[in-house]
Amino acid sequence: MATKSKTGKGGAQAPVKEKERGGQSGGQRPARRPEEARPAATALPKEVVVDTAITVRDLATLMQRSPIDLIKILMQYGIMAPITHTIDHDTAVILGEELGVAVKWPPSEDEEEEEVVEEKAGTSEAPKSRTRIQQVMSEQETAQLEDRPAVVAVLGHVDHGKTTLLDRIRHTDVAAGEAGGITQRTGAYQVTINGRKISFLDTPGHEAFTAMRARGAQVTDIVVLVVAADDGVMPQTKEAISHARAAGVPIIVAINKVDKNNANPQRVMEELAKEGLQPEAWGGDTIMVELSALANMGVEDLLDNILVLAEVEQYKANPKGACVGTVIEGELDKYRGVTATLLVQNGTLRRGDTLVVGKTWGRIKAMFDYEGKIIKEAGPSTPTVVLGLQEVPMAGDVFERVNNDRAARQIAEERRLAAAVPARTSRTMSLEDFFARFEGGEAKTLNLIVRADMQGTLEPIVKSLNELANEEVTVKILQASIGDISESDVMLAEASDAVIIGFSVGVDKAAAVRADQSGVEIRHYEVIYKMLEDIEDAMKGMLEPIYNEVVIGHAQVLQLFKLRKGFVAGCMVSDGVVKRGALAKARRGAEEIVTGARVETLRRFTEDVAEVRQGYECGINLTQGDELLKEGDVIELSERVRVR
Repeated sequence: MATKSKTGKGGAQAPVKEKERGGQSGGQRPARRPEEARPAATALPKEVVVDTAITVRDLATLMQRSPIDLIKILMQYGIMAPITHTIDHDTAVILGEELGVAVKWPPSEDEEEEEVVEEKAGTSEAPKSRTRIQQVMSEQETAQLEDRPAVVAVLGHVDHGKTTLLDRIRHTDVAAGEAGGITQRTGAYQVTINGRKISFLDTPGHEAFTAMRARGAQVTDIVVLVVAADDGVMPQTKEAISHARAAGVPIIVAINKVDKNNANPQRVMEELAKEGLQPEAWGGDTIMVELSALANMGVEDLLDNILVLAEVEQYKANPKGACVGTVIEGELDKYRGVTATLLVQNGTLRRGDTLVVGKTWGRIKAMFDYEGKIIKEAGPSTPTVVLGLQEVPMAGDVFERVNNDRAARQIAEERRLAAAVPARTSRTMSLEDFFARFEGGEAKTLNLIVRADMQGTLEPIVKSLNELANEEVTVKILQASIGDISESDVMLAEASDAVIIGFSVGVDKAAAVRADQSGVEIRHYEVIYKMLEDIEDAMKGMLEPIYNEVVIGHAQVLQLFKLRKGFVAGCMVSDGVVKRGALAKARRGAEEIVTGARVETLRRFTEDVAEVRQGYECGINLTQGDELLKEGDVIELSERVRVR
């Protein structure tokens, strides 16, 4: 695609697409005429002021145009973006040029000062949110502290029996309901053993959920590391050990499946010793319990050890103090709206409390325990599902009770503003992305749009997909969000040749209809490893193919016509076929006078056509070199045919 460059702020080169005749937009929309993108100047302001980034909607408001006008222009560049999408300043300049509006920088901004502000804004919030719970705990008076239940995270390799162990502990059966037999999300439960409570976090076992499992360790007092006696130490076992060590929490090893014929607990202990976990029986300090969750062998011994360790460690909190805790999971439920699983770490959370949760807030309308029963309050170490938040929080966000809605709203807004600049930097449609498809290079790109049912599920999916990239194929996630697949997702996929990945989500009716009409592929998954296998297979198919150039026809130049822009060769197709877009060479006798060209336009009389066959006349306009042609020259047409 032809481009021209315009020097933006700081000398940056901003490529600008030139008008093309006969260009087509995506889907079933009619071809855009050049004049349609540029309305009368009197209907528009002469210039607008735009800072580093702006949404499509806000830019349209400044330009006094409908957002649809801007979206149509973006479509001409192969990009479909919703009106809430953020674009950078240089992209706004390009849209302004298409609409006849000058886009200027704010005159009083100082760039260096702005960068310092952005840097501070990007680093100030994260450390505060990570240490807020520790800060609250340090402010509690010792006399007010009371014993609280231990919070135990169950970690380990896929299919080593973590969920089955929890089923046995809480006398329920959720394992059979898990897709593919693998836990898909972090669950939080509380059980009573011999009159004492223990809170459990059931973290996913698949290696793609590393980030979610790490969050489980961060709010954990004790880690129960489940290792199958017939399988031994696996990659995720080692990851779980590192997460527990990083969190500074003690580890109890549950050597599971000892009832199997090929079980070898001794080998498991030897492998764990190599990882630095020395069994107590060997003089070390790591508690190791042999058990079978399925056969209910040794489970009570494990629970006794957890209670003993909790008594030794003396976990305490102030149930009457400031209420703070951590988000275990956030979800957008189609019936109940925004739901969040919270783990209270200090104070007592009650229905009607107003919370600030990360960058959102809300008043608690209802509370449920892990069994779905309505509760009125939750004390320290108690997991609870709440309704009433304004937006879906991130798993790992810190929540804190505040005095009223006004204060909560203000704090959440301040946090959003503080994080706005770095968020724009990471999510903005930059010019590099905007024009990547028009730049040369060997890399191939697999465009993906990802939808998941929960924020905590979405993060590891995105991380795993990004890790699939290699030197030859790049994975580009155009959009990743929670909730059902929407028509906007399909439109974006349609414009950018993307595949939509849906994980445990549905498809809106309008989205399904549009996807069927436009041929956009939507792939549904319930288990992550199956998704990764499919994506890897797709990437193998995108590796650099081998092509042969095959001659498809010849055309003899009968006459040359001079037009306002370039030349058109009136030709007779002597053999084969002439196709629009075909590779073209021109010969004059034995001399090759034009190489490396393509058929840009092809006409029969005044009609644009896709191809012309032997024995018919046509008008051929080449992408280059047509001014060198003379009557009698022969144009050779060819196509690249993939042979591997």
